[in-house]
Amino acid sequence: MLNIHHLELFYYVAKHQGVSAAARNMPYGIQQPAISGQILALEDYLGGPLFQRRPFSLTPAGEELYTFIKPFFDGLKGVEEKVRGGATQVVRLAAATIILRDHLPAMLQTLRSKFPKLKMVLREGVQPQIEKWLADLEVDLAVTVLDGTPPLGVQSEPLLEVPVILLVPKTLKIASVEELLKRDRIEHTLISPPLNETITKNFHDYLARRGVVWPPGMEVNSLELVETYAASGFGIGLTLAIPGKPLDKRLRALVVEGVKPITVAVLRHPSLPPVALALIEEMRKRAKSLVAA
Repeated sequence: MLNIHHLELFYYVAKHQGVSAAARNMPYGIQQPAISGQILALEDYLGGPLFQRRPFSLTPAGEELYTFIKPFFDGLKGVEEKVRGGATQVVRLAAATIILRDHLPAMLQTLRSKFPKLKMVLREGVQPQIEKWLADLEVDLAVTVLDGTPPLGVQSEPLLEVPVILLVPKTLKIASVEELLKRDRIEHTLISPPLNETITKNFHDYLARRGVVWPPGMEVNSLELVETYAASGFGIGLTLAIPGKPLDKRLRALVVEGVKPITVAVLRHPSLPPVALALIEEMRKRAKSLVAA
């Protein structure tokens, strides 16, 4: 007889179009090599390949098998909800470290009183990663920088605007951004997020308009690391003036007036369960309190 576990793994591979994507979306932990090995066992049992690996596509046999098993595995969540006596309150959220660490816990405390069965699946990432996870349906909603039009099928709601700043060690005698950028050559290392992030792109567009060349000397994947390395004397950090976030005493913050403020927004899929909508409402309240402060 067919191994039901093998069929389940094949269902996720077919649904998410690849073994790597299936591993990220399984409801329990399983590594990519284990999935590959068990899919090969299923193919050996059935006598032929079920999909082409690169680029991904189901074979005729794979199409027939997926069509047969899909209704069963698609319906498992509904059966689970009925057996539990109500909707499973799962929210898959992606955000930057600062959101997950400094703001989300308080919001979840409020949410748990209304949704006692709440279960969170959290992903920490930077803007390009987060947008891809949303586009690939790997998360339900996210808090990230809004850069133009969101991915296809994703809705956006601005929460607040945040100024772009430079973090300058107090040991450096720099009183203003203007003074720094008027220099013939900026000898200090620029510590910044990756070049594909909106904050960095916007800053370098501003520098180009002014005819200033200041390439990043150190790229880090979080604003926390920007501050850490600037405070440790490795250079000048490019970051955002996050409301309510205390600044390291070794640094001074200089607002870059010529760069448009960054919009932080909720990005979400159109159809969300009540628990996810309630979380978005908590995010609105949190944003308003930060602006008011």
